Amino acid sequence: MYEQLLPLGSVVLVRGARKRLMITGRLQVRVGENKVYDYSGCLFPEGLVSSDSLAFFDHSAIEHLYFVGFQDEEELSFRTERLGALGEVYVDENGKIAQR
Repeated sequence: MYEQLLPLGSVVLVRGARKRLMITGRLQVRVGENKVYDYSGCLFPEGLVSSDSLAFFDHSAIEHLYFVGFQDEEELSFRTERLGALGEVYVDENGKIAQR
């Protein structure tokens, strides 16, 4: 399920947006929300200007993929062994991602 997530550094355009985003995190929770997003990202090419400028979005919202981030043995192993083995996740009572 999650092993298909794009690697960090990938640059995408999210449906309805005018600016591209660079993926900076996977399986992210926005503070105060009870939802696990597939990605967090910062504006491209500006980068992370402030914590307020971090965007949260799901894979299904990606309209266009401009660049696939760095992939090496470690990334491929992480995706198959760690992300692929997660199954379903949720936000627990402490606001942390947990496995069902």
